[in-house]
Amino acid sequence: MKVPKRVIPSTMASQHPDHADKPYWYHKHFIDVHAESEECFRMFSELGIDEYKWDWEGKLVDESVMERMLGEHFDFFKRYPLGEKKFITFRLPNPKVETEFRLGRAFLGILSAAAMAKKVGFVHAPLFEVILPMTETSEEMLDIQSAFQEISGLKHKLYKLDNNILDNIELIPLFEQVQTIINSDTILKEYIEGYKKMFKSKPEYMRPYIARSDPALNSGLVPTVLAIKIALSKYKELTKQLDIPFYPIIGTAALPFRGGLTPDNVESFVREYKGIRTVLIQGGFRYDYPKDLVISGIKKLDTLLSKQAAVDVPKVDEKEIQHIIPFFETYYRKTVEEIAPVINQLASFLPKRRERVQHIGLFGYSRGLGKVSLPRAIGFTGALYSVGIPPELIGTGRGLRIIHSLGKQNLIDRYYINFKADIIRAGKYLNRENLADLTQNSPVWGEIIDDIDALEKYLKIDLVPVTKEEKEHQKLTSKIYTNLNKGGDFQDLIVKAGILRKSLG
Repeated sequence: MKVPKRVIPSTMASQHPDHADKPYWYHKHFIDVHAESEECFRMFSELGIDEYKWDWEGKLVDESVMERMLGEHFDFFKRYPLGEKKFITFRLPNPKVETEFRLGRAFLGILSAAAMAKKVGFVHAPLFEVILPMTETSEEMLDIQSAFQEISGLKHKLYKLDNNILDNIELIPLFEQVQTIINSDTILKEYIEGYKKMFKSKPEYMRPYIARSDPALNSGLVPTVLAIKIALSKYKELTKQLDIPFYPIIGTAALPFRGGLTPDNVESFVREYKGIRTVLIQGGFRYDYPKDLVISGIKKLDTLLSKQAAVDVPKVDEKEIQHIIPFFETYYRKTVEEIAPVINQLASFLPKRRERVQHIGLFGYSRGLGKVSLPRAIGFTGALYSVGIPPELIGTGRGLRIIHSLGKQNLIDRYYINFKADIIRAGKYLNRENLADLTQNSPVWGEIIDDIDALEKYLKIDLVPVTKEEKEHQKLTSKIYTNLNKGGDFQDLIVKAGILRKSLG
């Protein structure tokens, strides 16, 4: 199998706004659009991250990124050229849910960057790879390829891109739902067939990108992790079948519900997600831990990720996993739908960390579950943690009870090796008093108490705060809940609690 000529980064910094504390390099918590180019440079030069995801999906964008990067840090990028040793990767707006003119602007930015880089003496195109969010079909992927081909073919005497150094675009599909993740191998095979017809050759490599937060938001913790294990096993097999290297990406954050990757648990994370080649390094990882620990964690990821082969999931186990997923998913969805008003109310108090476009009307979209709208994953997670009800627990205990009765617990033991550790970690931020009071107002919250009872029984654990910081977090969530009921302002308490748990959401 031919190895691609390019470097495959182990770490990709993203603009996910999940940091609670102030970035070490900036004067305030909120990162302005025009500060993101400086952030990108510092991630490369100070933290040792090799790739930066420039996000066009649902947020405002500084479109002069290349001018800023090369103009302000030219000597650095002469030593570490963009597109060769350091990488900026656009996450495109998905035309299904965002206005199509933003896609065209992203493409023109990529083409302009290629022409500009050549003009100032760079050999490689600085931007050559894009992420397509919410990928569900191979047709969507091929449509992006054909759209880029058309735009790159524009000719005019005032639009001098005929000498650019970019032949075509490399596409990273982002799979965001449990069943889409499980079936993503079929989508990828269909895409590769279409690619061969379009370009008369096969892709040099593929970087399928598996979401970690959005599938958890929609299906809960256990279904998400099990789905990812199936996908990683299938990508390993596709590498052999198609003679194309697969380098999977995973969109992890710091709290267990959104992936559980922190600077101080790299080894256990890598054991859990064997087969992953690139991990996202979100704001909580970068800014809520000491800088030296962050750098050390990134170095460990660089060393360990390339050495881990995916765990094989036999067809018989895949079938069993598909059978047990609904036991968790159904309980989770039912409860979340009913408590959505409280979640949305709490999420409205979370502080903003980036300049997002509105998720309604002309420019955007909201996340939904069943008949209700929800905040996006950071707001959802942060809202529940802020009152001491970690979302990892919702539906999980009741699902666990069923699979125990069916004798299927071994599937979790085998394919979610950090399950118990993740539940214990989440449980340290549980506030039972808040939950009991919520249950008095609405019995649906009692379903989460049932989850907790089942988890403690079957895992033989106690879900309680242990350290001084965890006990202080519990006190803060009690104050937040009291202020919520009184109609007071408690955003500062939310920030303090986020700093203690080292992630906003």
